[in-house]
This record gives sequence, structure tokens and C-alpha cells, in this order.
Amino acid sequence: MTLHRLYLAGPDVFRPDAAAHGRRLVALCAEHGFEGVFPLNASLPQGLAPQALAAHIYRANIAHIERCDAVLANLEFFRGPEPDSGTCFEVGYAVARGKPVIGYVPEEGSFAARIRRRHPQVLGPAGKDAQGWELEEFGLPLNLMLAVPCRIVVGDLRAALAALRDTHEG
Repeated sequence: MTLHRLYLAGPDVFRPDAAAHGRRLVALCAEHGFEGVFPLNASLPQGLAPQALAAHIYRANIAHIERCDAVLANLEFFRGPEPDSGTCFEVGYAVARGKPVIGYVPEEGSFAARIRRRHPQVLGPAGKDAQGWELEEFGLPLNLMLAVPCRIVVGDLRAALAALRDTHEG
């Protein structure tokens, strides 16, 4: 299967330098022979109510995913010990559409170990969080609903691009 267009999912659209960062990600994709699609649209329609603007962005991002061959997803913890919820939705949508998804996280370790290392304040005793809920301990780097259907690599977009090339075009 030859892959050309890649949807670049992740919380990167919320960065203070989102547009410039998106251009860097797209350029990195081009260096590897892919067309990267960064979902930040600098020309959003003006004058829409917030809910209408949200619906517009949703439809645009779904259309991007539909037109892409695969999704590369930044699944780094975002605003706490979980990946960005919008990115998780995009990953699930792509998986449901049969598109390959490669996620990337910045460090090795199981989901629970990564939470313990990076967000110890949310932990309680004996494998539970501070509210007494179980921590997921399957040895996977993320929640099983992300880690099972996706290939998860340690690193950044460059690592995900290498994994995509090795898996689908090697």
C-alpha cells in the first residue's frame, strides 16, 4: 500500500506558534516524501457564532482525514495525564475508516508508568488514582483503545514518519 497524504493529528494546533510549527511539520513530511496536512486553517470564516465555527472546524478536519491515506498522531499528554481528546477522536475516526494510524509519545514506558513519572499528583495507593479508580496496567504506552489499533512509537513526528515508511513502504 502506497501512502502519500498524511493527516497530522495532535494538540499542536493549540501551541502559541501553531502556524509556524505546522509549517515545520509539513516540511518534515515533504523531506520524507509525503504530503503533510496540518489541520490549522488560518482562513477561518468570519462572523460565525462559536458553535457554528466549531462545527465548521469539525467538518473541515473530517474532510482532511477522509482525503488522507494515513494519520500520524501526537499522543503526548496534554493538559494532564491523557492525550488530547480531539486527537483521540480523530484517531478513532481514522481507525474506523480503515486508515493506518501511527501515534507518537515522547518517552518509553507503560501508560501507568508514564503517569506515575509525569503526573504523580493524580495517583492514589496501590494502582489507583487519587479518586480510587484503577490505573490501566496492560504494559501499553497508552490506553488500550489507542495502543491496540495503532502503532505507537517513542519519539516525535520524525520517528512516526520512519515507522510509517518501514511499515507501509519498506
